[in-house]
Amino acid sequence: MRKQLLTVFFVAFVGLFSAQAQGVVGKWKTVDDETGEAKSIVEITESGGKIYGKVVEILNPAKKNAKCKDCSGEDKDKPILGLTIIKGLKKSGDEYTDGKILDPNKGKLYKCTVKLDGHDKLNVRGYVGISLIGRTQTWSRVK
Repeated sequence: MRKQLLTVFFVAFVGLFSAQAQGVVGKWKTVDDETGEAKSIVEITESGGKIYGKVVEILNPAKKNAKCKDCSGEDKDKPILGLTIIKGLKKSGDEYTDGKILDPNKGKLYKCTVKLDGHDKLNVRGYVGISLIGRTQTWSRVK
């Protein structure tokens, strides 16, 4: 009985440690904050100490082949599927800041902060100027 109890505690400890180490890296289901509709799956990765997020799945079959028509620069007319929408966030305390997020439906690039809310929720805030002028979406981790 004692061995089983120690095993349970060990497994729980390792699971908690690995969950914290994972941080924001992984796949996340995006939800439109205005409609509540699930829109896509974004895979967040880390490269060179910065965080990036790429659209790896579009959930609405009618929009699978959509392009970023209103985007500018290198993103103009690119397919939304495969598009990097989170660009260059840096870890600052318990959140990621100093990067940008692209809204491919509007073609606009916003300043961005990202912060974990527990293990399976991610608060993604896009804003213009100061953080007070913006909006937040809560994404859910894909298991």
